[in-house]
Amino acid sequence: MRLRTLTLAAASGAALLAAGVLPANATATGTGTGTTNAPTSAQEGSVSAADLLAKVKSCSQISNGKYKTDDETSATIPVCGKNGAVFWKADMDVDCDGQRTTNCNEDRDPWYQDDTAFHQSDGKPLKAETLPYVVVPSSSSIWNYSSAGIKGGGVVAVVYNNKVEYAVVGDTGPTKIIGEASYATAKALGIDPDPATGGAESGVTYILFKNSKVSPIESHSAAVTLGDQLAKQFLANN
Repeated sequence: MRLRTLTLAAASGAALLAAGVLPANATATGTGTGTTNAPTSAQEGSVSAADLLAKVKSCSQISNGKYKTDDETSATIPVCGKNGAVFWKADMDVDCDGQRTTNCNEDRDPWYQDDTAFHQSDGKPLKAETLPYVVVPSSSSIWNYSSAGIKGGGVVAVVYNNKVEYAVVGDTGPTKIIGEASYATAKALGIDPDPATGGAESGVTYILFKNSKVSPIESHSAAVTLGDQLAKQFLANN
């Protein structure tokens, strides 16, 4: 979780430049169990970004209010409901919380915390640098994610720039802010993953599949397999 007060506007130019020079593959860093390779493809599974986005053009708001994308912005982002899923369209702040790695630590991230709301199968925090995960707002009067069938380890299809990346629900954030995902998620989608200056200002769609759970949570390949299956069901049921 990060209480972010810095707008991404000043960094947008740098983010666009960095996105073009990011390496195609990311290798796992750190030691211990639960280490897994970051995704190597920004188009995962067999369901296209266009097909997913076609199903989320309109919003049936299920949240009691709307969220901000950063501390200083207005609350304009609703949580929307669909058959078998909830979704929102927002920005992407980069979460580097969890296990310390080369690019996710207190030296690289001014908001760094060494824990995540949900943990690996061995009890350790998640690893933001190598595991694609999404941050959901902590439960509040605006919206309670657990009451909507969203749980830790649930599958999320993250869509950006005609790309699909499958992630898991891995952390919780501020009660009034939405739009955040791990270093690995940003990197796989071609977004500058720098936790201090990176991210995307807009254009990111998060589709969270209800009552889903990846086991173990740290297995990205399991998230892709289950995500592809649930995405096909989502297209069929909406």
